Amino acid sequence: MTLDPPTLLALSTALAAAAALYLAVEWRSIRESSLLFWSAGFATITVGSTLALLRGSGLLLIGIWFANGLLVLAHWLFLLGVARFTQARLSRGWLLIIAVWVALLLLPEEPSWSKIMLVANSLLVALPTLRASFLLRPHGRSLSVGAGQLRYVLLIHGLFYVIKAISVVTPGTLIDLAALRGEIIQISLVEGAMAIMLIALSMTGTERYRREKRIARLAARDPLTALYNRRALEVRAPRLLDEVSTERPGALLLIDIDNFKLVNDLFGHTAGDQLLVTMSEMIRSTLPDGALAARLGGDEFVILLNNASSERIEALGCALREQFHTAASQAFATPEPVTLSIGATLFDAPPASLAALIEQGDSALYESKRGGRDRIRLVDRTVGGYNI
Repeated sequence: MTLDPPTLLALSTALAAAAALYLAVEWRSIRESSLLFWSAGFATITVGSTLALLRGSGLLLIGIWFANGLLVLAHWLFLLGVARFTQARLSRGWLLIIAVWVALLLLPEEPSWSKIMLVANSLLVALPTLRASFLLRPHGRSLSVGAGQLRYVLLIHGLFYVIKAISVVTPGTLIDLAALRGEIIQISLVEGAMAIMLIALSMTGTERYRREKRIARLAARDPLTALYNRRALEVRAPRLLDEVSTERPGALLLIDIDNFKLVNDLFGHTAGDQLLVTMSEMIRSTLPDGALAARLGGDEFVILLNNASSERIEALGCALREQFHTAASQAFATPEPVTLSIGATLFDAPPASLAALIEQGDSALYESKRGGRDRIRLVDRTVGGYNI
């Protein structure tokens, strides 16, 4: 089969339709608006490529002006999708692209008409494409593989249309939009088919990476409090614990809510859940830089500190206890106060395991509970340490 202009247009139509359908299916599963814009862009290319075939039947207004206008609209939709993906805001000035193309309908049909139309079309496609590539800059953070590919594919695609616009005005260049004749048009059709494939693959990879990152993030978080869960803590704790030394001691605080069952029994589990959320927000607001916090389960929380000291532990524990007692007493009237008991361990050598460290914290927490609750029990395991 010869790759003549009608064949290339038919191939582009099929590729764009497949890309639009695939991105629409992806959107249905993850509901990212960028996918919806990109799918709409490929759907627009599908319609435009189909209409471009009609110029062979003499329908020049539809086959040239309207078809190329849809190509401009498709790249404008690609730009909107990238803006949604990068959470960037676009100026309303980008709407002028559509207005400029509509104004081209007023051009008189003269010998230079095909060149003027092709130059205008090329520049109106290049502008949103290059802008979309610019929005995908890393901004100091590494891009995903898919987003990086999309950035450079859009950059090359946009630069191609700039070069195309420049080459069109070269004296002696043959351009015949009605018959799809001219070397520039032939090259453009080939580039268009290749660009559809590469852009579609890059867009798919971009959102798939984001979806996988989101799934991993959700898997690492407690669904109620959004703190790390125990599994995530086990993955992240070794790095912090390996940095522990006599110069930079580490600490673990095991926190338990006293009389939490009274809140559930008297006010319902929804109230209990809200109290847990309140507790997690307090932990986040007081958590020092470089520290880790997690919900182990039920009403039990854990905090891991680096570069710790007994004074720092006591200050953190007292701040949490005071804030929590004030919030709980104002929200829930219970026969016995709803407070915090904390068991803390200060150490200057990496522990055998996180589980062993939690077990030490649990022993200190038991001492705190046995001592009357609403207090902190600190076991100092550093050289020359003392217990509180």
